Amino acid sequence: MAPKEWQLVTQTHPAPARAPRSRRRVARSWVGWGFIGPFMTVFTLVFLAPIVYSIYLSLFRQQLVGGNSFVGLDNYRRAFADAQFWSSVARVGLFLAVQVPIMLGIALFVALAIDSGRLFGRNFFRISIFLPYAVPAVVATLMWGFMYGTRFGLIGNIDAALGITLSDPLSPGLVLASIGNIVTWEFVGYNMLIFYSALRVVPTSLYEAAEIDGAGQFRVISAIKLPAIRGALVIATIFSIIGSFQLFNEPSILQNLAPNAITTYFTPNLYAYSLSFSGQQYNYSATVAIIMGLITMAIAYVVQLRGMRKEA
Repeated sequence: MAPKEWQLVTQTHPAPARAPRSRRRVARSWVGWGFIGPFMTVFTLVFLAPIVYSIYLSLFRQQLVGGNSFVGLDNYRRAFADAQFWSSVARVGLFLAVQVPIMLGIALFVALAIDSGRLFGRNFFRISIFLPYAVPAVVATLMWGFMYGTRFGLIGNIDAALGITLSDPLSPGLVLASIGNIVTWEFVGYNMLIFYSALRVVPTSLYEAAEIDGAGQFRVISAIKLPAIRGALVIATIFSIIGSFQLFNEPSILQNLAPNAITTYFTPNLYAYSLSFSGQQYNYSATVAIIMGLITMAIAYVVQLRGMRKEA
């Protein structure tokens, strides 16, 4: 094509203009927000908004004269001097220190037994261990509460049949251990599934190398399996810590069966619930909830940090 003809064609059909780079970048950024926008909206309404509102409530106090007035950090000072609140925190701390290691130890033992391949009927056994997790917490607590009964339940029937007097599981000295038994029965299967899933992805080449070296089962467990599932152990521990500090269903339901053993401040969550719905102290209840959230977050972060350092 001749130069004059080419100039004529370009003048008749000019090349399309390109959008500026800044516009293209802005368009791309809006596309990204379009994908995450629905999640961020739900996350803000369901998670962030209640936290912000709780912090707002904790800065006020409902008074007979003057109504709802701003008091700043007075509710937090009251909480730090509240003996009932710290008694409930110490109680769940003891529950955490005793129940969580026992529960995770049983779950780990069961997961290792199933993964070993030497357990007869392991599929049925795995489902049986996991099945209590499918039972709602309310139903499980009512069931165990009936068995704990000394007048109408299993303990009472054993006493009448054998002519003995067993210790009351719902007495003030044993009620925390009884609740720990219920929680352990409920969540052993859940933690077992976490550990077993982690064990299933361990490379088989490691087992083959250990077998060539003549390593026994205990050596394989300590040198291969436990280091390989360290991340799962950390996750299960963090979930168990959070669940321990959120203890509410079991003591709330058993309170009618053991009113002398389970007080309104037996756990921090039960204390906050009693303050809010029985005492009409919404502002102080929000303060207790925020402090417990911070304590739980701090302990979970320390556990995660130590677990990551050991893994590194």
